[in-house]
Amino acid sequence: MLQTPAEFVPLMTAQGHPDPIAFVFRSGRLLVREDDLTLPDSRVGLPLHGLHAEHFHPVGLWQQRYCCTTFVDAELEPQPGFAFVQLRSLFGSMDEPLLGVASRAAQLAEWARTHRFCGHCANPMQLASGERAFKCPACSMVAYPRISPAMMVLIKRGDEILLARHVVSPTGRFSALAGFLEAGESIEEAIHREVMEEVGLRVKDLQYFGSQSWPFPHSLMIAFTAEYAGGEITPDASEIAEARWFGPQDARPEAPPGVSISSLLLDAHWPGARSTRN
Repeated sequence: MLQTPAEFVPLMTAQGHPDPIAFVFRSGRLLVREDDLTLPDSRVGLPLHGLHAEHFHPVGLWQQRYCCTTFVDAELEPQPGFAFVQLRSLFGSMDEPLLGVASRAAQLAEWARTHRFCGHCANPMQLASGERAFKCPACSMVAYPRISPAMMVLIKRGDEILLARHVVSPTGRFSALAGFLEAGESIEEAIHREVMEEVGLRVKDLQYFGSQSWPFPHSLMIAFTAEYAGGEITPDASEIAEARWFGPQDARPEAPPGVSISSLLLDAHWPGARSTRN
């Protein structure tokens, strides 16, 4: 599952290192070498793009190396031999521990990009001391990294589970229902509301499954299971392309990426023999 390695140590203060692990993002895409999808090195790759230590924000320490991140303007073109690629496209190509650190770096880079100026008085922001925050020197407004909580729920009915294809899904795969929390909601309230809005069903017996940071661009996925309590499937056409029950007799649809909590949720609750998985 996509997660920060256990030995990773977060840092809020920049450190010097002769060969840091540097993550460079442009519009959410990561700068890598085209031939092997590795990160640019600090001696050649970074200076080639006009980047130096003072442009980076601290992320942490991993394997005795300093990890840092930055963002560049959308107009910046990669130098020959380099490309900006989506993190999703690196699933299965980049080592998962490194991808986990990259996902944290992506969220911090996006936070830095969107908080260059104070949202209250428009003055340039400065990094605060002693905490992961920007602080406005003019009005003292503080801005922490944004985290957007979202619920995910797998609905069970006997030996069947409900899966849906979301209209805006970049892959078109079937998955559990998901949606963002609204202001003032608990996760449980959001589950009941989203399930009713998206497929017209009532649920009960909510059980926590797990959570996962999901850097697209700054989500926290909180997964549950729930038991069917009533209603007929009535998809909201603006959000759900298709929703239906899957039972032991059904072939499992194409699975979500193995690094996602959605995949773990389905693995743990898929009805019938695991050999039905495609």
